[in-house]
Amino acid sequence: MSSVVISGDTSGAITLSAPAVSGTNTATLPAATGTVMVSGNMPTFRAVSNITQSLTVNVTTKATCYTTVQWDTASCYNSSTNRYTPNVAGYYEVKAGIQYGALSAQPYIYIYKNGSVYTRYNLIAASGYGNPFITGLVYMNGSTDYLEVYLESDAGSGSAGTSGDNAYCYFSAAMIRGA
Repeated sequence: MSSVVISGDTSGAITLSAPAVSGTNTATLPAATGTVMVSGNMPTFRAVSNITQSLTVNVTTKATCYTTVQWDTASCYNSSTNRYTPNVAGYYEVKAGIQYGALSAQPYIYIYKNGSVYTRYNLIAASGYGNPFITGLVYMNGSTDYLEVYLESDAGSGSAGTSGDNAYCYFSAAMIRGA
């Protein structure tokens, strides 16, 4: 294996090493200034529901059911506050899903950024159970921006979140591009 070492003018070094396999490997750097991202520093997380949360009709309520963390590559998800605050500035794909139970109308799911609605979706459900999901792209500054999920039902009464149903009840985000 061969290596190229680039030393900084103060401290530290960058080492580029070729793998011990035959063939040609190419890494192309962008023609732009900024941070070069590698898979090890692009934050991602997924949390799922392990509880059922009660809801009140026509009240937008923060989702507190995403308490089981399946992974969190940069320790940016706080399961006690159900809040994601990534530590790297960039563009993130965020997704959330929930299972509503015993509702008789339209269940809503929202993504909030910094305490305000960023995007929302509602599922037109005649009765019974609703399983809305939402996805979106959002810019995060890497220090103070945060994401949360909120829920609402416009009629009926019921609950959201189902213990162990990770196919419906999830909150996740992944960095897709640096700032």
